[in-house]
Amino acid sequence: MPHSPGTAPAAAVTALWRIALPHTTAAVPIARALVRTALADVEDGADRDTAELLTAELVANAVEHTGGVTPIELAVELLPEGCRVEVHDPDPSPPGSLSGPPPHPVPDPWQEHGRGLLLVRMLSAACGHRPTARGKAVWFRLPGAPAQA
Repeated sequence: MPHSPGTAPAAAVTALWRIALPHTTAAVPIARALVRTALADVEDGADRDTAELLTAELVANAVEHTGGVTPIELAVELLPEGCRVEVHDPDPSPPGSLSGPPPHPVPDPWQEHGRGLLLVRMLSAACGHRPTARGKAVWFRLPGAPAQA
């Protein structure tokens, strides 16, 4: 539907989902389902498969690398230009080599772990972390899908 000058099209409306997740591995499939649901009805939205994968990596890292039982929070924001996903955890320590300047360490190909942040860096349009009142938030942004001809 066309919009008149001075008004925003419906796609410009931002939506935000927030959910507290258990500080266990059960949080990963819950987070994946929330991201898939949040992006399900968005035409030309961010790539759902990539959003699910990167969300799973950040949630799994939060569970594995932070102690305690404090819930992890997932925030999914739909933006006019794609989506932004944040995972909040109680540990204020930076998440490894997520947003530092190159060169980034290369994961050992013989290890089972160590590729999650590499995937986030390589597949997202932008990523990083920021301190919060209760720890930190690790985030990534994905652009919207190109319009189909």
